[in-house]
Amino acid sequence: MADEKPAKSEKAKLGADYWKLWSATAITNLGDGVSVVAYPWLASAVTRSPILIAVAAMVGRLPWLLFTLPAGVITDRFDRKKIIVSMDLFRGALTFVIASILIFGDWKFPDLDSLRTGITFETQWGLYWVIVVSALLFGCAEVLRDNAAQTLMPSIVGKENLERANGRMWSAEFLTNSMIGPALGSFLIGVAIFLPFLADGLTFLFAAFLIASIKTKLPVAIKRESQESKLGAFAQFRLEVSEGVKWLWGHQLLRSMAIILGLLNLLGSVSGALFILFAQEVLKTTVFLFAVLGTAGAVGGILGGLLGPKISSRFGSGRTLAAVLLLLPILEIGIGISFHWIQVWFLISLSSFLSVIWNVITVSLRQSIIPSELLGRVNSVYRLFAWGSIPIGLAIAGGLVQLVSIFAEREWALRTPYLLAGIAGLLLFIGARIHLTEERISRAKAEAESPTA
Repeated sequence: MADEKPAKSEKAKLGADYWKLWSATAITNLGDGVSVVAYPWLASAVTRSPILIAVAAMVGRLPWLLFTLPAGVITDRFDRKKIIVSMDLFRGALTFVIASILIFGDWKFPDLDSLRTGITFETQWGLYWVIVVSALLFGCAEVLRDNAAQTLMPSIVGKENLERANGRMWSAEFLTNSMIGPALGSFLIGVAIFLPFLADGLTFLFAAFLIASIKTKLPVAIKRESQESKLGAFAQFRLEVSEGVKWLWGHQLLRSMAIILGLLNLLGSVSGALFILFAQEVLKTTVFLFAVLGTAGAVGGILGGLLGPKISSRFGSGRTLAAVLLLLPILEIGIGISFHWIQVWFLISLSSFLSVIWNVITVSLRQSIIPSELLGRVNSVYRLFAWGSIPIGLAIAGGLVQLVSIFAEREWALRTPYLLAGIAGLLLFIGARIHLTEERISRAKAEAESPTA
């Protein structure tokens, strides 16, 4: 009995470095929550074209398709903490540049609340291209930063604490990203359109300071100078990428999860690409109501982060993931046929709740079974499948709404992506259910813990 208490105490403590990582995540997501309101409303005040708005969103996600594999090699080659700090500093500087352009540029914006009336105006091309270029740069930095950040957790907390640590992390993300941040963003943008961007930049700088102060000794970068001198830099790069690809593709469970998540994100991006227009023109939300609508994700995300580990333990990871896969498309259809923002608020909160449970289970699983020396590259390959589909979905969404607008009213054109994504999601559940079983997950965990794994 004497040996049990220290073990329990050890499990209860996540450590000071974990809370620094937690705080950095919370503060950067506060800035992201501010930008959740600021960027879409800025884009919608610059252009009313569904295609142009979808293109701006797509460009921001394009690095997940094009830059993910190189980011994995960089993550495993260099100091992961320095990568995170440098990317946060870069994003902070870029945000300040955008704020300066808004302050000193000669731009004419409509009253933001008038956008819900469906007014039209000429696109301000100069500012539109600023949005597109900055979206691309932000996307590249986010890919590298997030891939490195996910490799930190296994070095800071033990395997037995991963679901609990990730659950608390996700709860913090949604509290700041979807509740506090949007409310603050709506207030700031109501005062001056540049203020949210200044606030966002400050959060990046503060997060960089916190990550730099983490003292845990992290895995060292790969030392392959002798190999590189024989193979050449490009050949060595290809070798390292192929190691990550082969490991993931040879792992039956993670390969299936990556493909399933990629299809889920494809459908989610089709439905969510033009949410700003859906909220403005169908739900008739003001800037304030749009921020209130954003709190739905916070409520669901916080509950998902806190309850996810308990639900997974109670019902099993496989059954929980299958339930998420079934319910998400039903909620998409519900959003597509809703007529009031309060209805959508409840549906989004449930969707967020389920999405966070999925993330808590699958991210913790990846962190516990992928070897540390391969974690950056395998994680990047996984996210190539999982996130690389998002820009494709965003591109589809703009064209889909424009096409349906020819044959139907604009309101139903904006509803169509939700309805089609929901139907396709139900078909995905039918085909994917067999791959998410308790037996497969238990076997993968056992193989990872085996000395010969």
